[in-house]
Amino acid sequence: MEQTKGNEMRNINVTDDHDDDEKWVYDSSVDHKGRLPLRASTGAWKASLFIIAIEFSERLSYFGIATSLIIYLTKVIHQDLKTAARSVNYWAGVTTLMPLFGGFIADAYLGRFFTVLCSTIVYILGLILLTMSWFVPSLRACEGDVCAEPRKAHEVAFFLAIYLISIGTGGHKPSLESFGADQFDDDHPQERKNKMSFFNWWNSGLCSGLLLGVTVIVYVQDHVNWGIADIILTVVMASSLLIFIIGRPYYRYRMPSGSPLTPMLQVLVAAISKRKLPHPSNPADLYEVPNSQKAQGRLLCHTKKLKFLDRAAIVEEKENSFEKQDPWRLATVTKVEEMKLVLNMIPIWLATLPFGICVAQAATFFIKQGVIMNRNIGGFLIPPASIYSLAAIGMITSVIIYEKILVPILRKATGNERGIKILQRIGIGMLFSIATMIVAALVEKKRLGAVKKDPVNGSLSMSVFWLAPQFLIIGAGDGFALVGLQEYFYDQVPDSMRSLGIAFYLSVIGAANFLSSLLITLVDHITEKGGKSWFGKDLNSSRLDNFYWLLAIMTMANLLLFVFVAKRYSYKNVQSLAVANCNEDDHDAAGSMA
Repeated sequence: MEQTKGNEMRNINVTDDHDDDEKWVYDSSVDHKGRLPLRASTGAWKASLFIIAIEFSERLSYFGIATSLIIYLTKVIHQDLKTAARSVNYWAGVTTLMPLFGGFIADAYLGRFFTVLCSTIVYILGLILLTMSWFVPSLRACEGDVCAEPRKAHEVAFFLAIYLISIGTGGHKPSLESFGADQFDDDHPQERKNKMSFFNWWNSGLCSGLLLGVTVIVYVQDHVNWGIADIILTVVMASSLLIFIIGRPYYRYRMPSGSPLTPMLQVLVAAISKRKLPHPSNPADLYEVPNSQKAQGRLLCHTKKLKFLDRAAIVEEKENSFEKQDPWRLATVTKVEEMKLVLNMIPIWLATLPFGICVAQAATFFIKQGVIMNRNIGGFLIPPASIYSLAAIGMITSVIIYEKILVPILRKATGNERGIKILQRIGIGMLFSIATMIVAALVEKKRLGAVKKDPVNGSLSMSVFWLAPQFLIIGAGDGFALVGLQEYFYDQVPDSMRSLGIAFYLSVIGAANFLSSLLITLVDHITEKGGKSWFGKDLNSSRLDNFYWLLAIMTMANLLLFVFVAKRYSYKNVQSLAVANCNEDDHDAAGSMA
């Protein structure tokens, strides 16, 4: 019913009157009653602040668990270092790959609002079970506070709880961020600029939640107990869900339009079925619906790349009305271009994986290093996971500097609304990740030198703040690369796939976590054959410095590949006119704006 209402609204005769455009939002969205949204009372910052609030709470919960997970696995469940690191990477991998499923459900069937609602409930159930695993006698690790081996029931309840949180995150993350960006109208100049700022402030809210998660929550875990921390996370998450529901009248909604994968499959089938037809010399001969007849989304301009797919838009029988054409035999230029967008993303996705592997180290080995270093400051013992807060500080600082200082200067210098292109921003973040691995290798080399001189107290002779530079640098890099990846995958996917777009971004981190585990296993196997594994029973018998150097070299080589791919990338070019009036060179101009 709501879909029908949305389509009926698109058929309203919209005048060119500027006042009318300012009053109403004509971007295929509807308000909470399924009507055309009123600009003054819906969307923009008034709606996105509710959405950023629930993201703050979710990140507080997630990082309160994630940054201490390796400590819990080694201290409470008694896994060795390699097993614990792999367990963390597997969980983080599932958590960041599940959004591919959640994003698909949101785009195709449930819509973003209801996907966030349902997934948050699942998330809260996971937190409740996590709390029960600490307090319910039959689910506790053991009777006392310290035990040599935990009960199987505790392990089952614990892992079930954290993977329920993974499932909740799978729907929550892609839907919430894309829902927040949906609150801004791309066709309105001011709202379009605000959307560019949205991703920066979104990540500032995210980092604020992270900051509290790795300080306040981790402190409670370390100095009170894990169960009280879980209660706090459950209450905060439940409160944020209430805030999210209160904001319902202010949101703009995009109605799900069915599987976004079907049109892409139709393009592929149509192109293959017409593979023997000659390619038209004039792109204007390819099929496109007039802009005035398009019910949802925006028209895209034809591009010269992947010409084989253009055959899907060749009109075979002009005497037949287009309405009667089989979508498996004839696709519009826009559908063809959307297919090209997705295919063009694959090299970019692959080229960002080594960066993701570097990011994965911050939540595993970096934290574990902090456990065995001197964390005492004036009699106060810093929880090891709290050192991760420096990464959040680095990210918040870099985002603010970029948004408030660099973007205004770069806009004047380049004429680009964003300041620099999205892929350039990601590339700068990769440089930071290389610097992080180099610094991490040097610090670990120094720590191992101290251990060699004094095997018992060597690590304790070094302050945990020796790790501060690598956390600050990786955080600053995240402010460029991670924010850039979010913006890239949201902006460059087809309009009907924006939840999936955010899921693609998250899948970079998820796949990188699995690759990190695989790399650890591979390096362990190879170096063990060489005489001594780089990954021993503990950090003092390991050679993490060598592993960090390996990552720095891999990321450096990959950056060259990324630059090669990025220079040849064509950005999405949205047209307000039909394809017949598209300029073939327009996509280059569009690229400069992205």
